[in-house]
Amino acid sequence: MSSEVREEVVRAVGHEHVSAEHASTFEVTSDDWLTPAGDCIVGVEADRTPADFASGFVDACRDAEATVTATLEAAGIEATVAGRGDPGLTFDDDRSLVARTSDYVDGRTVMVDADAAAGDLHRKLVTALSRGAPLTLTLRVE
Repeated sequence: MSSEVREEVVRAVGHEHVSAEHASTFEVTSDDWLTPAGDCIVGVEADRTPADFASGFVDACRDAEATVTATLEAAGIEATVAGRGDPGLTFDDDRSLVARTSDYVDGRTVMVDADAAAGDLHRKLVTALSRGAPLTLTLRVE
């Protein structure tokens, strides 16, 4: 794979029900609602989903040796989650994206073997999101 860095930016907002307690994933959805059961969801009303991502980015993420990094920023607080790509990634979901600590892949998956999940995020970030702060999620693949 080339050393070219590819990037996708997703803008979303927090929601009063963001609890970020899930131990193995974090999710950003284009839905405009969230129930308390959605403990992996950190942002709603996403302006882009995996189906919108550039083919070059998707192809780069399909390399099992690729490093995929997600930077979440809200209210001046930033968190970075690193994982890897996988040949099975399809990026065909038009509703939400998920980073996973496992190697499970579906149409929503944007990285596997992530080093953190929603439950690992700094609580100040989670509090800001639960108050509705705007979220910028930057995905980078190298």
